[in-house]
Amino acid sequence: MPVSKILLFYRFTPLADPEAVRLWQRELGERLGIRGRILLSKDGINGTIGGELSAVKRYARRLREFAPFRDIDLKWSEGTGNDFPRLSVRVRDELVSFGAAGELRVDEGGVVGGGTRLSPDELHALVEQRPVTFFDGRNRFEAQIGRFRDAVVPSVDATRDFVAELDRGAYDHLKDQPIVTYCTGGVRCEVLSSLMLSRGFTEVYQLDGGIVRYGERFGDDGLWDGSLYVFDERKSIEFSDHAAVIGACYECGSSTSRMENCGDPSCRVQLVVCDEHAAGTRCVTHAVPVPRAEAATAVCG
Repeated sequence: MPVSKILLFYRFTPLADPEAVRLWQRELGERLGIRGRILLSKDGINGTIGGELSAVKRYARRLREFAPFRDIDLKWSEGTGNDFPRLSVRVRDELVSFGAAGELRVDEGGVVGGGTRLSPDELHALVEQRPVTFFDGRNRFEAQIGRFRDAVVPSVDATRDFVAELDRGAYDHLKDQPIVTYCTGGVRCEVLSSLMLSRGFTEVYQLDGGIVRYGERFGDDGLWDGSLYVFDERKSIEFSDHAAVIGACYECGSSTSRMENCGDPSCRVQLVVCDEHAAGTRCVTHAVPVPRAEAATAVCG
């Protein structure tokens, strides 16, 4: 059976003609049988793709042959062979939808004015020296099944909600404290750290390579607890055979790390659910009303 791999990558770098890069990426991906999502903007590339190992290796080699992507950081993980339904390659105003395209400055070195990068080992060294605040740069549902210990998890349902949270002063009490931002692969916290610094946060770091790189280095024997939510058909991954289970089922409260979409086809809400309640679980907005007769029986009986 062919070995499948998933490749997670991003690179902030000026692109003179994102549409031309889109056409090249579309042609390359289709020719190699690659599936996944690739976003492009004038500020660079952000993607997660999957396919047979040989095809993904050829894709990675061609990606790095393009001068602006020569130093791109590639993160590899095991695939299932059915991780993405199709190949999507799009050009957008932002690589990550913070709704702050006018604020972001990018040069050949990446985001200008971003947080100080920390490798996983440098992160541990900092934590040993002084107290730090971990700041989750993901949507809050992702943190329900995995997060850094004692992290601040902003109450945001979408990435573009972060700016409003920062601007309303929700985290002003952290402005004079050392903060370590983190996210899945590094792309979101790279932008977030720059937005925080421009709003008066004085000491902001970013976990270089994100949770993925940290998990590769320390697994579940460091500061990370739980599973990592991923945006493909796997839904979540673990870094070892002794990962903590910190999620609680939306329906019954039992321990689980499973994530599923709301059962309503029109809804994109993600829910933490156990195996027993995985089929057809619906969010509060799309919950099926209990018939009056059944509700009365439940109350009385």
